[in-house]
Amino acid sequence: MKKFIDKFFHISEKKSTLKSEIIGGLITFIAMCYILPVNASILSAMGMSKLGVFAMTALVGAFVTFIMGIVANYPVVLSAGMGLNAYLAYTLCLGSDYNWHQAMILLTISGLLFLILSLTPVRKIIIEAIPKDLKLIISSALGAFICFVGLRNSGIIAGGSTLVELGNLLNPSTIIALVAVLICFGLMFSKNKIVSTLAIPLAIVIAAVAGVITSSIMINNGGLVLVDGVWIYTSDSLKNLACNLPIAPWKDPNVTWGMNGVKDVLFFGLLNDGYNGDKFVSDIGMVFSTPTSYVAIFSLIFVNLFDTTATLLAVGRNTGIIDENGKMQNYQKAVLADAVGAAVCGPLGTSTVTSFAESNVGVEMGAKTGFAAVVAGFMFLLSAFIYPVFSIFTAGSVTAPALVCVGAMIFVGNFKDIDFNDRVVSFTGFITVIFSLLTYSIASGIGIGLIAYIIMMMFAGRREEISLPIYIVGALFVVSFTLSAIMPLLG
Repeated sequence: MKKFIDKFFHISEKKSTLKSEIIGGLITFIAMCYILPVNASILSAMGMSKLGVFAMTALVGAFVTFIMGIVANYPVVLSAGMGLNAYLAYTLCLGSDYNWHQAMILLTISGLLFLILSLTPVRKIIIEAIPKDLKLIISSALGAFICFVGLRNSGIIAGGSTLVELGNLLNPSTIIALVAVLICFGLMFSKNKIVSTLAIPLAIVIAAVAGVITSSIMINNGGLVLVDGVWIYTSDSLKNLACNLPIAPWKDPNVTWGMNGVKDVLFFGLLNDGYNGDKFVSDIGMVFSTPTSYVAIFSLIFVNLFDTTATLLAVGRNTGIIDENGKMQNYQKAVLADAVGAAVCGPLGTSTVTSFAESNVGVEMGAKTGFAAVVAGFMFLLSAFIYPVFSIFTAGSVTAPALVCVGAMIFVGNFKDIDFNDRVVSFTGFITVIFSLLTYSIASGIGIGLIAYIIMMMFAGRREEISLPIYIVGALFVVSFTLSAIMPLLG
């Protein structure tokens, strides 16, 4: 079996080992399994079953990750993207008065169109037209963004009167996350090669164990109580603040076995007794008869195109998808997974999948082939049925070491190679990174950075250095930002 796996995935040929691939896949899953409860929480805001979305997000993530691993043989893991799910819930449903059934119909239509777009050379042309320095900038911005996500999710950085500020150091989850991050950075520079290689998983385990012990003690003495499905602190210093500690599965009634709620979200809810074919036909009619639906479809395509392409571009440099010359390897295979995922996610009851930046976690751990993706996909498959086993690894205080440290590695690894002697490039780098962080969107940061790059190059008299695809992509970003701005007004 070992020989078959090695031969099928070309593990030895790519100078990797089965152990590195397994560890890389497991760590990537741990770093991104937070998306399962987060996506369920976001989509439940528009009326979908939280448990159903959780299960289907896990199953769809497993399916498309298997495609990426087996067909493309890349160590890239996919799951529901954090841009499109928020757009669906807060812009379409809560902002434009679509119900969730109609939103998923719109998502399906845009997904099918996106699949067609991906099977043509358009995405490849976009990726290969971007200059090397801009690719490095995008990867650097993604690293900074991943780090910021980890800091925000863990509470180390919080929102406040100054927009962002240091989190509450009286909060046990903040303290555990901060200590785990610092330990992780220390272990990364250990003289012991084994310790430095396993720095991230060791820090994750330390955070998980410390968090479970702390939360269990607090639950037993009344410091933590469950209110409407959310664990809340009761102490005076943290009163009514939501807890971000991992909770022992046997103490958390939110953690259940099996695939509850799937029939409520599968096939647009048609398996649910409260929704029937007549209502479905009515919703389809409403979608096609409403002018704003067409704006929404194009917006979804644009958001998906730039979100998935930007992430694929950022992870591609470290995973072999993009070579040293900026050319895509096995283009059709590389984009097949997220393209198919875009087409099937709507009917299956979850938001569109994208290649996750956290895939770099596994790559940094030594993963070089699709077997790491298969391992991560298998863990997603298991989590749909035995979520309690993985629940403690979804808390922000536990995922913080992986996200912050990997983000730092990606940022440093790419930022140092940018040509800062070119002032246009250096200013583009600053703009892209700062807007990625402050808009909390890598796609928005890249879009604003690219538009600024085009403007600066034109004023610098360097128009001939900008290729036609760059102009087109810049224009599409302008259209995308415009559509996103007017969508709520048209509702």
